[in-house]
Amino acid sequence: MLQIIMILYTLYALIKIYISIMQIGYIAKEKNEEAVLMSQEKYQIAGEYAIKKGRLDLLSTVVDYMVFVWWLTMGFAWLSSTLTVDGSVMSAVLFLFGFMAINYVVGLPFELYQTFELDKEYGFSQTTPKLYLQDQLKSIAMFFILGGAVFYLLAWIIVNVANWWLWGFALLFGIALLVNIIYPTIIAPLFNKFTPLEEGELRHKIEAMMERVGLKSDGVFVIDASKRDNRLNAYFGGLGKTKRVVLFDTLIDKLTHKELLAVLGHELGHFSHGDIWKNIGMMGLLLFSAFFLLGNLPADLFYEMGIEKHAGAEIAMMMLLLPLISFVFTPMMSFVSRHNEYAADVFGSELGGKENLVSALIKLVDENKAFPKSHPLVVFFYYTHPPVLERLKELGYDATAINEMSGSLPKDGIFTFLDDTKK
Repeated sequence: MLQIIMILYTLYALIKIYISIMQIGYIAKEKNEEAVLMSQEKYQIAGEYAIKKGRLDLLSTVVDYMVFVWWLTMGFAWLSSTLTVDGSVMSAVLFLFGFMAINYVVGLPFELYQTFELDKEYGFSQTTPKLYLQDQLKSIAMFFILGGAVFYLLAWIIVNVANWWLWGFALLFGIALLVNIIYPTIIAPLFNKFTPLEEGELRHKIEAMMERVGLKSDGVFVIDASKRDNRLNAYFGGLGKTKRVVLFDTLIDKLTHKELLAVLGHELGHFSHGDIWKNIGMMGLLLFSAFFLLGNLPADLFYEMGIEKHAGAEIAMMMLLLPLISFVFTPMMSFVSRHNEYAADVFGSELGGKENLVSALIKLVDENKAFPKSHPLVVFFYYTHPPVLERLKELGYDATAINEMSGSLPKDGIFTFLDDTKK
């Protein structure tokens, strides 16, 4: 059984490596072609960032594979003997804390490099060492409190309940729903300052849009995202009475009110179409499949790794193999998500204006230095949003003419500009 798992995980890692190599080569060629959606200089910069990010992800995949092999061949046995795991619930929790701590240390250099080297180099990251340390300490404290409680409950179920995988799935799925509910009002404010959007024309228009589609929210808030990152974003967070509209301060600074309303119209499309519940349903299917498959691993597998089967090792093995299970589901989930994004674009263009949504998408690509092209394999596996060129095409806009623009968008709308260029 151990050999079969190693073969399957090796195949998974090789596929990921192949996709990364194809993406890097594709962008290396495309970044020197005629620019679209941004100036030639920004186009090349965006391509260079994407290549460096791809190389970092490639190296991370290789290291993750090496760590996986180490865990299965000697890591589990070493950690079990070091902590003298006795099969109790508390020893399982300690085992899992040790397992997570080692994985955290291995992944930390990659996160530090991206935050303080790569993202700093390209003007994304505004994080200071002090702020980063504060974030890490808060995250670790939350993990010990909340993660420890989840580990304890799951280990207790494994030790005491028959068909534990079914009850374990119910526990994790329920916790995932709870996190969605409390995230915008309890968890997110631990890391960012949320300020109600000031009274004025923009707030009134946002509230009118929400009322038009029947969305009752906890309010419209602006977060100080710029203290960490310069990228633009906005989202609807929460479930039930905790739903709230969250705008990054960077988004308000860069988009006009009309463009911002079009972006929010897109997000309201997700609400109107029930996409959040579709996503929760797909997440539930993935989680159920993972618990069903990985919750029935034979005891012989653990004996092959040099340990007895215990709750801590079972949970850790699930965590190790979950990326493999997720990868199988990824193309389907990505396809459904891309379909939902197209539908939300149509909704947003009808609610906020097609020209405004198009110009907002162009600004988002430009400001976020997002390279607008990707290898088809990357799109097939990983893209939860359609490539921006395809989104613009579906909105009826010829993106190949954008690079002829200079300065701000014309007052009469971007489509007027295109009509003029064709004369």
